[in-house]
Amino acid sequence: MAKVYLDWKTAYSFVEDAFVGVGVPREDAKICADVLLESDKRGIESHGCNRFKPIYIDRINDGIQNPVTEFEIVKETPTTAVVDGHNGMGQVIGYKSMRLAMDKAKKYGMGMVVARNSCHYGIAGYYASMCTKEGMIGITGTNARPSVAPTFGVEGMFGTNPLTVGIPTDEAFDFVIDCATSITQNGKIEYYARTGENVHAGTIIDSDGNAVEGNAEVALKKIRGGTAALTTLGGIGEALGGYKGYGYAMVVELLSAALSDGAYGKALDGKDENGNKVPYHLGHFFIAIDTAHFLGEDVCRKKAGDILRAVRASKKAPGAERIYTAGEKEYLVWQDRKDKGVPINESVQKEMIKVRDDLGLKKYVFPWEN
Repeated sequence: MAKVYLDWKTAYSFVEDAFVGVGVPREDAKICADVLLESDKRGIESHGCNRFKPIYIDRINDGIQNPVTEFEIVKETPTTAVVDGHNGMGQVIGYKSMRLAMDKAKKYGMGMVVARNSCHYGIAGYYASMCTKEGMIGITGTNARPSVAPTFGVEGMFGTNPLTVGIPTDEAFDFVIDCATSITQNGKIEYYARTGENVHAGTIIDSDGNAVEGNAEVALKKIRGGTAALTTLGGIGEALGGYKGYGYAMVVELLSAALSDGAYGKALDGKDENGNKVPYHLGHFFIAIDTAHFLGEDVCRKKAGDILRAVRASKKAPGAERIYTAGEKEYLVWQDRKDKGVPINESVQKEMIKVRDDLGLKKYVFPWEN
């Protein structure tokens, strides 16, 4: 079976119904579906339907993620809050946390919320975009299961730890930089394994300090088994600035755990000392800055747009067609996919059929079954 497009209406309806089918309340399921499919809208297939079953449905069925999210505010001030998600749905925890930070920012100019005991919250850019849509600057990050080695190390000690910033502009797309502090992320390696693509040289280091190359499925097993680790932005060693990615990864780790007294490092492995599956206990942080408390949304959007246009108009490298700014390629992907639908690869097609059949969602007939 080749990659097939599934229309957006069916995709949203099916994902929502599937979440409800495993116990997620309907309103929360809508949030989860929206975050998940926003990944595919932006062309980030590693975090969209590709992770629907293994990261969310399976974890709920394994009993290590709670379908009903208890969103507890542990401590709150006018501009800050500490939240405990009690191992509920990461998307729900993320959405409510950023919404809380935004409400504080609208009143006081800035708001920050940190969350502990959460689960995978999808693409970080979703939460930054919540802010930009309302004329705010949004910043967020999350720690993750330990799969990335520090500079001069070979052991996974922290996660891919995205540091994500969204700034509103006057263009059709806002500036949203959403990327891991490692060269690549686990989801991308998982996607390569599904599609048969090899891992890229220099992105993974083994326990002997050598670069891991070749088959992505083999590389993924080494990472999971602790005999290999992802490398930080800049790659192995210091020559190309790997220490910079390492430093930013630690910023995210600290902001995700230190303020909330949350779990970190090896405690995020998803397994106990006997190898049994346990909740991941992830931490996140969310910062909202209201431009209305500075010189206003219009000024910010116009100035940000001017800066981006100046950069894109600069001299291009020989053979390059154009210069992009963050958020632009994702916008162009959406323009291409909004009428086509969600591209579903063969592996995910089989997973969606299994989820449908297991949950008895008989009304769904997928185009790849015809």
